[in-house]
Amino acid sequence: MLTKNIIVKTLYPLIAFLLITLPFFSPLFERLSAGLAVISGIILSIFFQNPYKRHTELIASKLLTWSVIGLGFGMNLITVANVGINGIGYTIIGILLTFSLGILLGKILNNNKDMSVLITFGTAICGGSAIAALAPTIKANNHDISVSLAIIFVLNAMALFIFPPLGSYLNLTQEQFGLWSALAIHDTSSVIGATLVYGVHSLEVGTTVKLARALWIVPITLIVGIFYAKYFHQKNSDTIQKFKKPWFILGFLLAAALVTWIPYLREPGQIIRTVAEKMLIVTLFCIGANLSRAAIKSVGFRPFIQGFLLWFIMATCTLCAIYLNIIKF
Repeated sequence: MLTKNIIVKTLYPLIAFLLITLPFFSPLFERLSAGLAVISGIILSIFFQNPYKRHTELIASKLLTWSVIGLGFGMNLITVANVGINGIGYTIIGILLTFSLGILLGKILNNNKDMSVLITFGTAICGGSAIAALAPTIKANNHDISVSLAIIFVLNAMALFIFPPLGSYLNLTQEQFGLWSALAIHDTSSVIGATLVYGVHSLEVGTTVKLARALWIVPITLIVGIFYAKYFHQKNSDTIQKFKKPWFILGFLLAAALVTWIPYLREPGQIIRTVAEKMLIVTLFCIGANLSRAAIKSVGFRPFIQGFLLWFIMATCTLCAIYLNIIKF
């Protein structure tokens, strides 16, 4: 028993270290590292009781917001804003449709409210990054965050294998495929992975459009946060404390503004962004490790059904709109 405890206590920091270092050796691990972090944390928690639960909960809560701020140092607000302005019409329509359908599916399937909102938010905007940004705003618990992230990352992995051959079969142009990937694949890393396989121009289009879409994290997070505050205030004055002002969103914008308008900060900004990505990997691993076997059983398959149906419907509709030239780059 003592030997088993030692092995388990060694496994957690060892796997966390491997998740951070593996992306340096292979681009494949770089694209899948976020998903592997959540999934490996969940697997360890299921098969071995987390011996560091108090510590992983503290790490997850502290590092999550700082990781989001750090990611802002990798954005150029001018380039991204230009693309965002050109596509503001279909972006707003797409986000509204995704939110409406996601909330409707959540109600039909009788899913937990916070989890349903996180899945919908991640699908509508930018996958794990969007969930990471919204979670502290609504103070979602680790269980809801873990399940939501796991669903998003499983769908991301599927997209990496499905999108390129499907794009080739449909004879999509580089621009069409890049645009479709940016609008239909959740995470930026997975968009990069899929478009990189399809072609260089596809990669440029996909990355730019995805980054422009990621900026919507800021206003939508604020809107959802305000809605949560009003909703809880109407239902129960005590639960208004659940709303947390998203000051870290301002930090995200400030970081992006600094590297955009102060050229000397761009190179160190990329270093900060890399560090933030590693922090996020550790955070996601800790979040996954906080998910217990009992909690997974209590959730069932309904959140996965919601996430898959929402993704499939929106990806299909987006593809049809691009194929018919309703949406253009």
